[in-house]
Amino acid sequence: MKKLVTVAMLLGVVIMGTAQIRTIPSVVTDSFKSKYPNAKTVSWKDNLTNFEASFTNNNTEYSTKFNSKGEWIESEKKINFNDLNNDVQDGFHKSRFADWEIRGIKEIREKDKEVIYRILVRKSSLQKKYLYFNKNGQMQKESTAV
Repeated sequence: MKKLVTVAMLLGVVIMGTAQIRTIPSVVTDSFKSKYPNAKTVSWKDNLTNFEASFTNNNTEYSTKFNSKGEWIESEKKINFNDLNNDVQDGFHKSRFADWEIRGIKEIREKDKEVIYRILVRKSSLQKKYLYFNKNGQMQKESTAV
């Protein structure tokens, strides 16, 4: 039994390690450079189904994903509450989460979809939620944050 567990753990390490060994295709890095020519401190991550770059652009934190053909999938940009338009700010203030602490906000852009604003809120160390608002300030959904 002990040998089986050891083999399973080694196999897991090899599989996880293999995912990180694959090089980022040049078509992906070229597409990235074209979309974000001013990106700084870029780091890449291979998610097996896509490639994700984390970077800064004009002192703002971003992450973006491309498929293996270099096609853009989505981008997330870290923003402040005051950067939200008035409708989204108003929508949050009218929500049942208005008294929860805001822990972070991301503007999410996906291919062929409207912009969504994800607000991470916390009431306690166990009560955390992601709130998703459209540009008109309507909450689209909420989900539990880990």
